[in-house]
Amino acid sequence: MDESNPEFPRTDVVREIGANDVVNPAADEDLGSRIYGMPILHVDKARTVRVLKRSMNPGCAGIDNRRFYRDNTRIVFGDAMATPSKIVEGLQ
Repeated sequence: MDESNPEFPRTDVVREIGANDVVNPAADEDLGSRIYGMPILHVDKARTVRVLKRSMNPGCAGIDNRRFYRDNTRIVFGDAMATPSKIVEGLQ
């Protein structure tokens, strides 16, 4: 994280597959959150975040990830094994 986080503000696109709590800004922003203070990857600092998730269900900590509703986030719902290949096929 120490090496990755400084790079995100200079990153055009982050592809996030299945992550939830480890990228949840509640760790920095919500004093009452059970994950407050937990180190996270600050992917929200990238220009665009492309998320691949099965559903909008919360992660292991059981809290919603507000980052999914931010302007720079786009979500694709699907299987983590099959969907990336389908996306690449669609680009060819």
